Amino acid sequence: MTILIVEDDADIGSVLRRGFSAESYDVELVGDGEQALVVATGKPLCAIILDVMLPGRSGIEVCRALRAAGQTAPIIMLSAKSSVSERTEGLLAGADDYLVKPFDFEELLARVKVQEMRRENSGESQRHLVVAPLSLDLETRVVTTDNGSTRLTEREVDLLALLMRHAGEPLSRADIFSALWAGHGGASLNVVDVYIGYLRHKLGEAAPDGGRLIVTVRGRGFMFQPG
Repeated sequence: MTILIVEDDADIGSVLRRGFSAESYDVELVGDGEQALVVATGKPLCAIILDVMLPGRSGIEVCRALRAAGQTAPIIMLSAKSSVSERTEGLLAGADDYLVKPFDFEELLARVKVQEMRRENSGESQRHLVVAPLSLDLETRVVTTDNGSTRLTEREVDLLALLMRHAGEPLSRADIFSALWAGHGGASLNVVDVYIGYLRHKLGEAAPDGGRLIVTVRGRGFMFQPG
């Protein structure tokens, strides 16, 4: 479970990092909007803690950009601004919640857990996977990039979802076969290579370099390499 914290105040950022780490979250901490966009479009996230007042792009602008890019993780905005109009602006930009500074960490943690429960109950967390430059809808089996989209077969979705969930981590043919084909009579290990080929072709239809997102790691297997 990875939480992205976007906070330019080093003291607040440090407190939040320690707090969420103590709760067994993996934490990515960045200090400006541009860094946030790079990190948030490069891996699945369980939540984004986003300060409104940031150098360069504001938190409001970052929130809009993340939603436009297909990032579906819950976003909780932090701000010293407490007026109704300012809170409304954050929510309309795509935030799920808005917390006014100063705040207790326990309240922020509770709000994160509430968002997690809501996503689990709605099925939203299971429906979409977002790892740049792909957004995969597990229900409709459509994979989308900035350049287009394509529909996958059920088995292709299972394989792509497995690779995306382990983005940056090589998976051996045996591991992939065990996860997706174990117990299916008649399948052999080379079925993995066959479906990797299918996926590369389909991703190439969705984006010019889409097929290159799945790389062969010599002696180790296959890996989804975020764009």
